[in-house]
Amino acid sequence: MLVYPSAIDLSSSHLRFLARELTAHPRRIGSRWRRLDPGRQALLVLAHLRCGDTYTRLAAGFGIGLATVCRYIHEAIELLATLAPDLADATASSNARSSSPRSPPCPTPPAGPITSENATKGRNTTPR
Repeated sequence: MLVYPSAIDLSSSHLRFLARELTAHPRRIGSRWRRLDPGRQALLVLAHLRCGDTYTRLAAGFGIGLATVCRYIHEAIELLATLAPDLADATASSNARSSSPRSPPCPTPPAGPITSENATKGRNTTPR
């Protein structure tokens, strides 16, 4: 398999954020060493999430095994899931940030009975 440099259209702050979160992860799970440093592991995960690169392509590109790619991606996704707010918190945060007032209620229909004249206004009522 040939390997070539590529680009991902993400800001470097995404990479730094994920790398920072992955730095403490091996200590938490009791891992003594990693094949890739946190920055390269973050790049691998972002390449999979953003570009959809397959595990095989990532393994070849980063020079690691398929099982390692799978483990790194699953660990990072689980880590990101723990950082994400739950639905209730996300809804409350969204409501608090909303600066627009609630939309006004629907206008009330005109008073009075509906007559055949009002109901057919604008329609061709010529019999066929």
